[in-house]
Amino acid sequence: MLITAPCVVSLTWTMADGQGAPIDELIDPIEFYFGGDDLLPKLEEALLGHAAGFETHLHLEPEVAFGEYLPELVCFEDRAVFPEGIEEGMQFDGLPEGAQTVGMPPDAIYTITEIYPSHVVLDGNHPLAGMALQLQVKVVAVRAATEDELEARSVADGELSVLSPALPSQHLH
Repeated sequence: MLITAPCVVSLTWTMADGQGAPIDELIDPIEFYFGGDDLLPKLEEALLGHAAGFETHLHLEPEVAFGEYLPELVCFEDRAVFPEGIEEGMQFDGLPEGAQTVGMPPDAIYTITEIYPSHVVLDGNHPLAGMALQLQVKVVAVRAATEDELEARSVADGELSVLSPALPSQHLH
């Protein structure tokens, strides 16, 4: 089966920064909805019309990967609005209840970057924002999308990862 929208592709990859330093490697394939919100548009362009077994190497500048780093997406919140046990690197879908910061996107995923006794630093940028990326991708399989996947325009198993522009990775090292 050739890759055309809509379908589901199973991919493996290795990812490095612009200088070749490793960032992420996926050895076991993960499925992605092709033609929806699961993959970066430039990756979809590269995969279009190919089949299982296809391999490609892409160099992605920030503007076609996860965007430029925006300092205005960094904010400080009172430590009291967070539960006990928070750690740097933890992520929140939106600002925590009771947050006082105004003007921040309510639907962003915020990463805790620093914790102080009085406040917590949150970053609403994607973890790979501002980075050029080198991506080596292999198509392991291609299949038709299910009705649920067609309706959701996404693979519904919760395995979105670094190749999704919508969500930060759970696979980053």
